[in-house]
Amino acid sequence: MCYDADARPPLPPIRGAALDSRDLTLTAADGAQVAAHAARAAEPTGAGIVILPDVRGLHPFFEELALRFAEAGVDAISFDFFSRTAGTGKRDEGFDCQTHVPLVAAETLNQDVAAAAAYLRSPEGGAPDRVFTVGFCFGGRASLVQAARPELDLSGVIGFYGFPTGTHRSGTPAPADLAPKFTCPVLAIFGGADQGIPADARDAFDTALNEAGIDHKIVVYEGAPHSFFDRKADQFAEASSDAWKQVLGFVGVPGQET
Repeated sequence: MCYDADARPPLPPIRGAALDSRDLTLTAADGAQVAAHAARAAEPTGAGIVILPDVRGLHPFFEELALRFAEAGVDAISFDFFSRTAGTGKRDEGFDCQTHVPLVAAETLNQDVAAAAAYLRSPEGGAPDRVFTVGFCFGGRASLVQAARPELDLSGVIGFYGFPTGTHRSGTPAPADLAPKFTCPVLAIFGGADQGIPADARDAFDTALNEAGIDHKIVVYEGAPHSFFDRKADQFAEASSDAWKQVLGFVGVPGQET
């Protein structure tokens, strides 16, 4: 598991107001109903972001994260990739997410991302002029591979501690393997003390992106573990603050250039 049940996203370095924040249900291309939570920026910057959660799906952490993005001027939507196998209703902490991860198919997950991106581009979603994805752990890997989908017309992809090489039980392809097909910039963020993602995996991803000629940045916070981006992890507050700056600068929020 990525985050603890009581984990919450760190506050962004700049905070305005959110126009609204609400639950909704998306309809994917194959007709599947997908639970989501969206937040509109009161002072939009032209950026929009699709949030791909960790292995727990649409947990309160990721609902709040959409709100935090909106406060920073980024229209946001987080969706639940377990809606297809576990329904669209709210789930308690006893939900056995691990039995559902292998049931997530890469093809249908991609359809869910497309539905979320389409919502953002609608007037209801804020209609930003540039759309990005960001994901965490399992969702981080899935976010990175969206760069190989030119039909989404993404302005960039972001992955927090997404394993970039090898196989995954969900069947999600390895980002490093798809690098030659990437069509947009990449921001990959890792904890240097993450025992699950060794330096050689990060280096292999960097090499693949360099060989493919993809504009990218890999940020490693030495001493930080997996899931360091957490408001209650005071010891990693500096890394979390910088990670926010990296992300907001990547999506083009004024004043956050790195």
